[in-house]
Amino acid sequence: MTLALDPVSDAVLTRLHRRARGEQPALAWLYARQLPSLLLGRGIRFSPGTSARLDDKLIPVGPEVGALLYLLARASGARRVVEFGTSLGVSTIYLACAVRDNGGGVVIGSEIVPEKAAAARRHLEEAGVAEWVELREGDARETLAQQSGPVDMLLLDGFPPLARELLTLLEPRLRPGALVLVDDARLFQRDLGPLRAYLEAPGSGYRSTVLSIDDGLLLAVRGSSSARVIDA
Repeated sequence: MTLALDPVSDAVLTRLHRRARGEQPALAWLYARQLPSLLLGRGIRFSPGTSARLDDKLIPVGPEVGALLYLLARASGARRVVEFGTSLGVSTIYLACAVRDNGGGVVIGSEIVPEKAAAARRHLEEAGVAEWVELREGDARETLAQQSGPVDMLLLDGFPPLARELLTLLEPRLRPGALVLVDDARLFQRDLGPLRAYLEAPGSGYRSTVLSIDDGLLLAVRGSSSARVIDA
């Protein structure tokens, strides 16, 4: 899927996606020991040790997922987007472009690795979208705890075992009809099991599905019947 945002953002995204493709052999070697699990369709586990070895890697959303993020944010009129796992800012650029094109708002990102946060800020400046992003550096369980208004869209793309905890943290801020997206839903299906079980449980108030795009993109919508939003 090719999506033209604007010449400046497109140039930065093209460069970063090219870099990410160049990192794929190193990532394949890192996950080689879990190949049998992948071949059996069970996905892989994401350990703290694995996370540390990815501190210098992009591991961004692919162009198709990025385009879908932009389109979903635009179609839903999202003005306040929260992102767990900014990395070097690829998904953040797509989301910031959407918020900008929706008439303004903010993407609140989080990144625990200082070097990645610094690089993300550079990329956001280069893409011309920094004014629509508030990047919080540190543990997302702390940095994202404070929100000043209802959240229209939530992207969970950080350390997979924390996804369920982050949803619990942010759920009181999700407005009725808010979108929740989880990248790599098939690749990390075991680590994301608790999150999926919660979203799919009867009475959860969510409607969800996993799209067969890249390594799976979980898309959920929060229903109005369960939404009790804190607006402060």
